[in-house]
Amino acid sequence: MKVRVPVVLTLLASLSACGGGEPAQETEAELVERARGIHERVITLDTHDDISPANFTAERNYTEDLGNQVNLPKMEAGGLDVAWLIVYVGQDDLTDAGFAEAYDQAIAKFDAIHRLTDEIAPDQIELALTSDDVRRIVASGKKVAMIGIENGYPVGMDASRVREFAELGGRYMSLAHNGHSQLADSNTGEQFDEWLHGGLSDLGREVIAEMNRWGVMVDISHPSKEANLETMQISRAPVIASHSAARALGDHSRNLDDEQLLALAENGGVVQTVAFQSYLRPDKNNAHEEASQAVIRDVAA
Repeated sequence: MKVRVPVVLTLLASLSACGGGEPAQETEAELVERARGIHERVITLDTHDDISPANFTAERNYTEDLGNQVNLPKMEAGGLDVAWLIVYVGQDDLTDAGFAEAYDQAIAKFDAIHRLTDEIAPDQIELALTSDDVRRIVASGKKVAMIGIENGYPVGMDASRVREFAELGGRYMSLAHNGHSQLADSNTGEQFDEWLHGGLSDLGREVIAEMNRWGVMVDISHPSKEANLETMQISRAPVIASHSAARALGDHSRNLDDEQLLALAENGGVVQTVAFQSYLRPDKNNAHEEASQAVIRDVAA
């Protein structure tokens, strides 16, 4: 999307300043042109786009610019190829009634996404289940929808729902959100040092095994540090952090500290940085910007 061009531009400027046999430093217009060329050649993904089923109806849907951040007109204008549409359910009581309501909410969002790709705009966007699907759909000229699940709460106490969600198209899931789930502690426990499991629950470990079995990536963007470290130890597949930032640059419990980032590198996983000020600059000062500029200066030196 358009906001990404300055990011690429900054990196290109840093590399150009390094020398290493490169020609004379490019002008800003040349750098922008080169950045746009990269943007047009690669497959661009946004790994976390929240949705509302109200925007997936015959009368109101993503074929229109609804004023939200991601829809088909904006994907086209910004050059975004792949949108991970999110089946999100907020944390509530760990009771049979709570699990049942969470499951119903999750299914409503799965249904909404399938309605977009199967009925509303199948000529514009298609659901991908594999990386090969993504390449094929992009080559066809259509946009790509993928499905992520934010919060394992709708799994309830039944690990077999992992397979059900995978068959509905879910390709990543976080085990908790804001509040401890039946599967894992949340980062929010840090504020008062209050924990439910001390990391993962036994059911959470079982769910991770099921996710590995059915090809659903584990997302560590919301659980506690202890839950994340254990997850990276026991998962047989690399994990992701679909929308996280670095705690060294922003002191928020949601952000990943160096120990988690090093464990993620060892695991073979990947982080997609969250573009949200309260995580990038939670202290409302310029620490993040100053640290980022220091990194750029070091690279360019």
